[in-house]
Amino acid sequence: MTQADLDRDLDALTAELDKGHVFHSWSAQAALKPLPVAGGLGTKVWDHSGRTYLDFSSQLVNVNIGHQHPAVIAAIKEQADKLATIGPATANLTRGEAAKRITALAPDGLDKVFFTNGGADAIENAIRMARLHTGRDKVISRYRSYHGNTGAAIVATGDWRRIPNEYARGHVHAFGPYLYRSEFWATTPEEECERALQHLRRVVECEGPASVAAILLETIPGTAGIMVPPPGYLAGVGALADEHGILLILDEVMAGFGRTGEWLALDGFDVKPDLITFAKGVNSGYVPVGGVIISNEVAATFDDRVFPGGLTYSGHPLAAASIVGALDAMQAEGIVDHARQIGAEVIGPGLAELADKHRVVGEVRGLGVFWAMELVADPATREPLPAALMGKAKAACVERGLLPFVVDNRIHVVPPCVVTADEVGEALATYDAVLTLLDGEIA
Repeated sequence: MTQADLDRDLDALTAELDKGHVFHSWSAQAALKPLPVAGGLGTKVWDHSGRTYLDFSSQLVNVNIGHQHPAVIAAIKEQADKLATIGPATANLTRGEAAKRITALAPDGLDKVFFTNGGADAIENAIRMARLHTGRDKVISRYRSYHGNTGAAIVATGDWRRIPNEYARGHVHAFGPYLYRSEFWATTPEEECERALQHLRRVVECEGPASVAAILLETIPGTAGIMVPPPGYLAGVGALADEHGILLILDEVMAGFGRTGEWLALDGFDVKPDLITFAKGVNSGYVPVGGVIISNEVAATFDDRVFPGGLTYSGHPLAAASIVGALDAMQAEGIVDHARQIGAEVIGPGLAELADKHRVVGEVRGLGVFWAMELVADPATREPLPAALMGKAKAACVERGLLPFVVDNRIHVVPPCVVTADEVGEALATYDAVLTLLDGEIA
């Protein structure tokens, strides 16, 4: 038996074990055929047979520093040799260093971190903090949002996944700005901003401002469509929250730590939240971790009052080490600046060219390495491209060696922050070929 045969056998074994024993999220199980992945480096992953794929999904939009970055791997190994685990009630040097680095990137006056195991439980604990701090119950979040798959986080979410999971109390939804499919009959970013803020104000007023603990927003909605807020919107939300003593929680789980070409996506806007949730990009997902960055005012609420929350793995040393390794490497290598530059100079212009060329592309939008192409069956009516054709688009990308991130009628262009101009060019050529096929389907 040749090595190639052995490698194919490993791919087959991987598929067999997965089919027999792994239950996948957000899926009907019977028809699943997940791609076997054996390894990765930088922007690429490969199967056991050696077929390589350019990862323009960053998996779940979290591998910001790229696959197998040596500094992050070394930090994890060093910590594992020193102390693999310790309880959260202890003080741990690596945990403290991770928190110090995170708060150094936050706005002034947010100096504490509560570590969690991921983004969803970061949302859970931010909501809990807001309710306990304000003595209020309601949380206003957006339709077209995703905040996680736990009790309050999934109910705060604004997409279809909320509906079969509505078990938490006190949640209200409002529409946010989305000019391409405006809920407010707006024709300019200025109109969309003004009307979206007025809509949110009316929701607050109708719910009773004194009953609202928090407004929870993704700084830039990610899974929902990478909808960059128009100028003035987030500042307006912050002012509305301050006016009524409502806390502002910004969800940076997907948008943070380089994804938009800023350390935090909020750095691109005139806004200062009370609580910031993070996960994914802080260590590129090498070890599960998340957290809440807490304003000093909210943290002081629990100086002499017990915070009724905790997690066995809060601030786990291996996770903390991966954060230190990732953030130090990103700083030393200028990775955030690179993400900003390549988005402005290569990805954005390249996607704009595709939009001009292909009638199936209704709109492109984004920042840094955080972009979406919205695909339509009719550019005049903006009718979304049907799911069957989106499935064909995804399959066509994979066949050409590109891992896409496909949601609803959109292809999200979300490579690692370390992506090169040549790799972007390769991906754009693939998108061009796939969009040409789709143009033929809607002609």
